[in-house]
Amino acid sequence: MASQLKSLVNDDNRYQKSFQLFLERSSEHQCMQDFIHKMLPDILASIGDGKPHLNVIGVGSGAGEIDLEMLSELRQKHPGVTVDNEVVEPSNQQLHNYKVLVSQKPDLDYVKFNWNKMTAAEFEEHWRAKKMTKKADFIHMIQMLYYVKDPGATINFFQSLLDKNGKLLIILVSGESGWGTLWRTYRSELCNTEISQCVTTGDIKSFLDSKGVRYQNYELPSQMDITECFTEGDEKGELLLDFLTEVLDFSKTASPELKAGVLKMLRHPDCSVESNGKVMFNNNLGVIVLDQLTEDQ
Repeated sequence: MASQLKSLVNDDNRYQKSFQLFLERSSEHQCMQDFIHKMLPDILASIGDGKPHLNVIGVGSGAGEIDLEMLSELRQKHPGVTVDNEVVEPSNQQLHNYKVLVSQKPDLDYVKFNWNKMTAAEFEEHWRAKKMTKKADFIHMIQMLYYVKDPGATINFFQSLLDKNGKLLIILVSGESGWGTLWRTYRSELCNTEISQCVTTGDIKSFLDSKGVRYQNYELPSQMDITECFTEGDEKGELLLDFLTEVLDFSKTASPELKAGVLKMLRHPDCSVESNGKVMFNNNLGVIVLDQLTEDQ
């Protein structure tokens, strides 16, 4: 049964506020940057097959900081290439921030940016309607599979766009993270499946295993300071609770039983560790890398 609570994504302004606070309180961007600079180059090494021009698609690109770091690594691994970069992002504010960031970086002259203010589902519909035949060398989907109706179908579509030696990179919260524990316990209460899915890399790996699809996977350690969540009425704590539960105004709209249960779960050793007066939530990420589908998969 879908949750009757309102999803946080219904209020873009509050979502952006809670997301920014999440970035300040967590090591998420740092752990992604470590992955991009240390592990991604080896993943990118085999794409393109010597072509002078590469096609990239970023799905749910946000404000672009992570995208541009990946493009930089791509350029270093394949010097001299030009890049056609499809940016898929439904938020006006995030797309604006991305464009501002690009305007501040004159060294991106090797990239042609195509801006698509749309969801992944709208992009798929647009792509099919135009009967596009262009193939992609690198597609990345970072922290966005929560916001599609059918994560498996979305993965299938984007994997179908890969060219020979192409790579599809998926980053989500790990099934072994605090999110995984929270969602396994309260999925039916928190998840509005029309808008958001409580999906982790554990769910995606189970889906891929059931289809016999091969993949590589990595775990990225990350944590998040959620201490303020346990101070009743704390404004930042309430924003963090909204982000953790994906529920708009969780403290005000959840039943007392659900709120108490979630707060107790967030403190549970399966979700967090307490140290020096702080509650540090396990925010580990997982990375899944897929190749072009072949006939034997």
